[in-house]
Amino acid sequence: MQKKAQEPLEFGPCPACESTVAQVLCESADRLYRTTNKLFRVVECGECRLLRLDPCPPPAELGRYYPDNYWFAPGHDTAWRLAESYRRLVLRDHVRFVRRALAATAGEGLVLDVGCGGGLFLSLLRKPELRVAGLDFSCDAAAVAWREKNVPVVCASLSRAPFAPGSCSMVTMFHVLEHLYEPGAYLEAAHRLLQPDGRLVVQVPNAACWQFFLLGENWTGLDVPRHLFDFRARDLEPLLDASGFEVVRMKHFSLRDNPAGFATSLAPGLDPMVRRIRRIRETPRVALIKNLAYLALVAACLPFALMEAACHAGSTVMVEARKKPS
Repeated sequence: MQKKAQEPLEFGPCPACESTVAQVLCESADRLYRTTNKLFRVVECGECRLLRLDPCPPPAELGRYYPDNYWFAPGHDTAWRLAESYRRLVLRDHVRFVRRALAATAGEGLVLDVGCGGGLFLSLLRKPELRVAGLDFSCDAAAVAWREKNVPVVCASLSRAPFAPGSCSMVTMFHVLEHLYEPGAYLEAAHRLLQPDGRLVVQVPNAACWQFFLLGENWTGLDVPRHLFDFRARDLEPLLDASGFEVVRMKHFSLRDNPAGFATSLAPGLDPMVRRIRRIRETPRVALIKNLAYLALVAACLPFALMEAACHAGSTVMVEARKKPS
């Protein structure tokens, strides 16, 4: 991937180190959902190397870039049921990772999934002895989780979540931190909610992946303009450390995200979720053909996704962290 700018330029201060020196890596509009034609720059800080969107859209503007049915888009037709079955299959990867982390805790507190969307992950994780709850900005998503998955969800931000300090044995954040103006504030809130032996599980797109280097602004992991930051694994460790956590383990492969993300980067118009969010009208025959073509493309992308993950350059990174000793 070639950079748009070869010389450092002056920008607004970096949220991590306050440096005003950065380089433009690429420019892009909303390639996935086409909510705007406005171009945004992805820049790399000249000091700490953190990647961010510049200029960062203010909250009132940013809200316009999230479609009403962002990421959960429920349906009840045959195509949706097949897609739901596929999502259940690939999410088992996340469930296994979290259950292993839970085994290291007393397991008596709440498992809180931040940014839970329609609640599918919690519905798969839930056991009779496990108390689970979700949290999401979207009240529509919360309603879907309650109605479709029977999962209790609170519509709020984590810093104002109605849970007592030390009440959680686990807090999970799958693809949340990159959307936040102050990701450190969410990590600090999670630290307050966790019990002493509690665990935090975080997953973000990995800007150090091979897919980004190959595809540049076409990499789905940038998700311009909704992703305000683009993290590498090396960015997460100091961020977690500053919030009172230490890393236990990292995982660079996600069966749900890595091959499908590559496929969507190559052909966003085939992605069933993208088509549903764009509200593209299709006959059942056309929808079936596109779904099968997308599934074939995902399968073709799987060997590459496995190879880059084996080299610790997968398109996502999942981290288990624990509270540092007092």
